[in-house]
Amino acid sequence: MSDTRPSTSSLPGPRGLPLVGNTISFAREPLAFLEAIREYGDLARYEAFGREFVVVSRPDLVEAVLVSRSDEFWRGSFEHELGEGVGIEGVFFSEGEQWRRQRLLLQNAFTPARIESYAEVMVDETVREVDSWPEEEVIDVNERLSALTLGALTRSLFALPLEGDRADRVRRWVDAMGAYLEADFFGPGAVLPSWLPRRTEREYERATADVEALVGELLTERRESDAEGDDLLSLLATAEYPDGTRPSADEISDQLLTFLLAGHETTATALTYACWFLAADDEIRDRLEREVEAVCGDRDPTFADLPELTVAEAVGREALRLYPPLPFLHREPREPTALDGVRVGPGTTIQLNMYGIHRDERWWAAPDSFRPERWLDDADRPEYAAFPFGGGPRHCIGMRFAMTELKLSLATIARRVRLDRVSTSLEPSIEVSLDPGTVEMRVRRP
Repeated sequence: MSDTRPSTSSLPGPRGLPLVGNTISFAREPLAFLEAIREYGDLARYEAFGREFVVVSRPDLVEAVLVSRSDEFWRGSFEHELGEGVGIEGVFFSEGEQWRRQRLLLQNAFTPARIESYAEVMVDETVREVDSWPEEEVIDVNERLSALTLGALTRSLFALPLEGDRADRVRRWVDAMGAYLEADFFGPGAVLPSWLPRRTEREYERATADVEALVGELLTERRESDAEGDDLLSLLATAEYPDGTRPSADEISDQLLTFLLAGHETTATALTYACWFLAADDEIRDRLEREVEAVCGDRDPTFADLPELTVAEAVGREALRLYPPLPFLHREPREPTALDGVRVGPGTTIQLNMYGIHRDERWWAAPDSFRPERWLDDADRPEYAAFPFGGGPRHCIGMRFAMTELKLSLATIARRVRLDRVSTSLEPSIEVSLDPGTVEMRVRRP
């Protein structure tokens, strides 16, 4: 008996141009595109980047794809090609048995006990960075917070400081990757023939070779030190799978590169947006400062303080709602299946519209407004009305790490400085994360 349910070709969606579909519209203003496409319904269709997309803009359907029916879907060819483009096959990009083995190995570095052990380093790095900001000077907060989170990451997960030229090499690599992704994956380069030479790609390849050499240096130094630490770098340097095999050198390198990238860039992005919003909201800023004073007194926050830092958590979650570091996720059916009564087959990219759902008035009052207090009430909203860390088996392995750092760093910053806006607006772009660009702010001491 034939399946009489409608196919994805019947779904509404924006009309594109011949050959390139909606590639140019998406590349020109991706965030506006993700918001506008909700007008076509909870399932919408468009064509771009040479493929068909079905956009999901309803929380229960997101839950089905990521959680309750996750075995029906894989990461998909679109993200697979993205992983091949950046040349990393770490836990974020791997699939199947390789992903399961990697996830099981790496999760030991992110247990609650390990996260607690990282907290002091997170606060120390925040203090060190913030205390270096000259009073009344204008700083690029995005740049400085990236330095902060890179230092916290390497001292906690790698048990070593990454400073000077080594830190610069990582930042050059992240910047080169961002420029490459913005120009050639999500930007105008997406419509150009693949054989055309691309400056951003060449620069990224050079920066990648440099940072891969750095990772090799770090591994060699750790192995030669005979250290028996339980940090991620030591774990990978001596790793062994349950079947007795060891990860290859390329596999270890890919894991370290993945965490060097995602482990600091996304948290720095969230911190930047949080600081930006706080600077224009005296009521919430005052409330955060009063909370930190009541909880911590004249000392910096600790891991034990986290349950009481509810305003700090609300500020962080609201920043993640408005500007999630990754504004969409992708999946693809393994076999023909259905979503909300519509047939979806392999080869169709399902785009989970995180940015659009996070700003949907059905789930959020005044959805475009910064209102941290919404996280302090008992509003009845679907679980996947906000999902900045994904969900299901492939939820972000560093979620606890990121939220712990976000809360502790926000509380520490609130104790030590006030930041006032100098930049008059933000210009987010989809790079490694939802990059806010240059964010100039003036430093004031309380």
